Amino acid sequence: MTAVHQELVARVSDPRLDAVLLDTPFGFQENADEIASRTIAYFRQHVGCEINLASFKHSGRATALELRWFLARLAAANYVFAGPGSPTYALRHWQGRAVRGALAEKITGGGCVSFSSAAAITLGSVALPVYEIYKVGDDPAWIPGLDLLGEIGVPCAVIPHYNNREGGTHDTRYCYMGESRLRVLESMLPDDVVILGVDEYTACIIDVAGQSVAVRGRGGVTIRRGGAERVWQRTSFPLSELKGPRDAAAWMATRPFEPDGAGISPMLEEVRVRGARGADALGRRDIGGIVAAILDMESVLHDWAADLAGTDERDLARAEMRQLIVHLGGLVRAGGRDDVREYLAPLVDVLLSLRGNARREQRFSDADRLRAILAQCGVEVQDTPTGTAWSLAGAD
Repeated sequence: MTAVHQELVARVSDPRLDAVLLDTPFGFQENADEIASRTIAYFRQHVGCEINLASFKHSGRATALELRWFLARLAAANYVFAGPGSPTYALRHWQGRAVRGALAEKITGGGCVSFSSAAAITLGSVALPVYEIYKVGDDPAWIPGLDLLGEIGVPCAVIPHYNNREGGTHDTRYCYMGESRLRVLESMLPDDVVILGVDEYTACIIDVAGQSVAVRGRGGVTIRRGGAERVWQRTSFPLSELKGPRDAAAWMATRPFEPDGAGISPMLEEVRVRGARGADALGRRDIGGIVAAILDMESVLHDWAADLAGTDERDLARAEMRQLIVHLGGLVRAGGRDDVREYLAPLVDVLLSLRGNARREQRFSDADRLRAILAQCGVEVQDTPTGTAWSLAGAD
């Protein structure tokens, strides 16, 4: 992210740069001073600028003078950086101490707030207690965030490390939550709060004055609502795209701003063309059209399977397909059409076939995910001694 820091620093350096590093997120660590020193050295050697430490490691141990000095440094700065550590710890020591107000003034007054990793989580209206869930075993839950993005009309939960793959044998996407825990967390969100996911080695740059968003780096920026996702990669688009309609069907029926095609594989482009047809059918409540689009997308994935090994393209294509499946389920639960089983049968047969293959190959997590997708479509799967059967939820 060196080039990103250089770009952002350049924006606020006229007439002068006053950059500060906040050490609160990692203030509990024994090597906190070493982390701060390495960060300062990184900015000096690689970004090409000086960043000063605004230290506030622990609110209970800081004197009144130290708190006043910290807030004064924060208020004067025009570039504020914070990064790794614990979002829960940072919020505990920031909230109620004028930190949010000082950061909000940066957003509205032309400064720059550059938060990554744990610090980025604090920007939403709710925050993810990562360590408590992933390491300690607490039940999935949210805690209050700073809601700085709510200041610009984007009420959200920020999830960095969105595409993390460190787990190997287990799902560590979505900042180590995995799909199953993310679904639980998502069900707890208020209707107007979306998930803003930022991939690793990726920056989501929001220009408040220009009302635009730029995506830089290797991965993408994702807005997730109700299990459906829209992804932007290596592009710029209006800030209004992050807000969008609050009604899920209306949101899905609109397509995100697309880049000019650079960097998009032919396979992913094929999937997106078919996904656009499905979105059009969704707007018309045309179940047959949606199912046809999903089956077309599945055919593209099958045809390109040999070329996708070891890449992220398959996951991106599946995300496009999954969002249509989720909202197809919404139409089914809403009443749909009397002959909905006839329209769903080809899609369900394909998904059950994929699930059967996964079970035979002992990829049980994949099999469980496919069953969960079918459940979202209102399809109940029954495994019996004679085979697998399915029915529509609530059907007589």
